[in-house]
Amino acid sequence: MGGELSAQCESVAAIILAAGKGTRMKSEQAKVLHCVLGQPLLFRVLRVLEGLESSLNVVVVGHQAEKVEQTCREAQIDKVAFALQSEQKGTGHAVQSAMPTLEGFDGRVLILNGDMPLMTPDILRGLLEQAQKEDAALTLLTAISAQHRDFGRIIRTDDGQVKRIQEAKDCSPEEYAVQEVNVGAYCAKADFLRKFLPKLTSSNAQGELYLTDLVSLGYEAGEKVTAVITQDISCALGVNSRADLARASAILKERKLHELMLSGVSVIDPASTWIEEGVQVGPDSEIWPGTVLQGNTQIGRDCVIGPNTQITDSIIGQNARVVHSVLNEATVGNGVNIGPFAYLRPKANISDNVKIGDFVEIKNSNIGLGTKVPHLTYVGDSDIGSKTNLGCGTITCNYDGQAKHRTVIGDNVFIGSNSSLVAPVKIGDGAKTGAGAVIIRDVAPGTVVVGVPAHDIVAK
Repeated sequence: MGGELSAQCESVAAIILAAGKGTRMKSEQAKVLHCVLGQPLLFRVLRVLEGLESSLNVVVVGHQAEKVEQTCREAQIDKVAFALQSEQKGTGHAVQSAMPTLEGFDGRVLILNGDMPLMTPDILRGLLEQAQKEDAALTLLTAISAQHRDFGRIIRTDDGQVKRIQEAKDCSPEEYAVQEVNVGAYCAKADFLRKFLPKLTSSNAQGELYLTDLVSLGYEAGEKVTAVITQDISCALGVNSRADLARASAILKERKLHELMLSGVSVIDPASTWIEEGVQVGPDSEIWPGTVLQGNTQIGRDCVIGPNTQITDSIIGQNARVVHSVLNEATVGNGVNIGPFAYLRPKANISDNVKIGDFVEIKNSNIGLGTKVPHLTYVGDSDIGSKTNLGCGTITCNYDGQAKHRTVIGDNVFIGSNSSLVAPVKIGDGAKTGAGAVIIRDVAPGTVVVGVPAHDIVAK
């Protein structure tokens, strides 16, 4: 699995530990594929590494290995290779599994956990820069915390040198009282890993190969081992349960909303607003309470979104208003008003200055410039021209029980209330239908049709 890294590549690579099942998640799905703020945990770690321009990221897979690999490939994440840890024998064993993929690489290797979504490029950059500055064989990221009692403790010599990491399960009372803890991110020279990884043993409470034992092995051999203390303890949060997932999501959401507000977006009530990482919102837009923006949604400037609106993977132009509505894979132009209680489904393409009113559903349809679909209307598989008006209760009957057909309505058409348009059918420019008409055949431009079925065709 995976490929080899050329010796001529850049000097930074990464190993991401992602082989575990995550039993405390109570799920059949691999832990690293659970989503946090709209992205799998693993993706968040890989995106952080993009900011460091690492030459190769080796993901150590185990539980649901094929699914993890497939998910990464479908997302088209660059510079990723995979190494299989067929048996989970600890973090040290996981890194051992990754090393053949880095054959020929002689730079520095960042080692991260795939379930730590709060890590940032700045923190890792600081870790890498410190390792390079001190020319350390191994540099670890630590934090000062009295709350993280299940983290490994950093044991130092009297003159402050990092001597070893003692896992919480193996601590004496004196060691357990130490407040400097291991965050779980490392930067090591590749040659150091090749030399000392084979020396790891499983003589510990878990019977596993601890990656943290590299610290004591390096210290005892006279290698330079250093630590960088981060002030952002939140980066240490690893996701081991659904509760952890919710906590991580809340922190990431707060970061995203803060970023948007600094860019000129008004978030009226951050506590009741959910905006995922990939969402873009233009300046001078307002996001009202109860709004959920997901996926790759893009919203232009001077828009009002919400309250109580859900938008997923949609594009909205400038000066648009969406109230109490749901949009999924829709495209909306400038100056459009949507809602309340509208539902735009995939391939709903709405041109500029359109009105989509209450209890209107649109899917796989094109709505022309300045057209009005005010209320209680279903438009499916249709092409509607400009400055047309669809009366209350209009339905495009697009499904005949076996196949779906398109309805085509021209410019400046007036569709009377409670009209049913039985597809396939075309309504010409400037035509009108009477209230309650059932249209089963094409209507010529400029004519009026009435009845059930519509049978009177009167010249305009």
